[in-house]
Amino acid sequence: MDEQSVVTAYRRLSRQYDRFFGPVFEQGRLEAVQRMDCRAGDRVLEVGVGTGLSLDHYGDGVQVVGIDVSPDMLEHAKARVNGNADRITLALMDAQALEYADNSFDKVVAMYVASVVPDPNKMIEEMKRVCKPGGELFIVNHFSQGKGPMASLERLASPLSKLVGFRPSFPLDDFLTMADLEVLETKKVNAFGYWTLIHARNR
Repeated sequence: MDEQSVVTAYRRLSRQYDRFFGPVFEQGRLEAVQRMDCRAGDRVLEVGVGTGLSLDHYGDGVQVVGIDVSPDMLEHAKARVNGNADRITLALMDAQALEYADNSFDKVVAMYVASVVPDPNKMIEEMKRVCKPGGELFIVNHFSQGKGPMASLERLASPLSKLVGFRPSFPLDDFLTMADLEVLETKKVNAFGYWTLIHARNR
C-alpha cells in the first residue's frame, strides 16, 4: 500500500464517508476524546482528521490541529470548523512526515489511521516526536483477530488493501512491539469490540 493508493481510495469514499462510517466509528471517537481529558489551553494534534467528525467533541479553549493526506476529506472537514477557526486549524499533511517542531503538542491522537498509512512505524515515530515528553498519545484502530472466521476473512482481504485503502491484517501485538509505547490502557470500542483504543504516555 502506498500514499497514492490511500489518496485515491479516500477520494472515492469522501462523499459517502460520514454516512457509512460516521455512526459505526462514533463511539470510538467519543471515547478517545473523553479519555484525552483536554483542558483549556491544551494543544492537540489529530492525525488523520478525515472529514472532521471528531471536532465537535473537543471543549472550548482546546487548540486542535487536524491533518490529513486527503484533500477531498479535508474539504468536508472545513465545514465543521464553523466559527471555531481561532482554535481549530486544518492542514494537508503526511502523517509520516509531520511539519511541526519537536515537543509541539500536549496530546496527539490518531483515530482509524494506523492501518491506513503506508508505514505505521513512521507515523508513530512522528507522533512521539511532536508530542511533549510526558504527554499523551491515543490511537483508535482496527487490529486483526488472531484466529477464527474473522482472521481468515482478514487474510483473504489483504490483497485488496490498495483498493480499499487500509490493511485488513494488522495484529495488535505486532503493532505494539513496533510502536514501543508506554501503554497505560487498552480498551475495546465500537460494535463487537472489533476496534481498540490505546492510551500511552510519551517517554
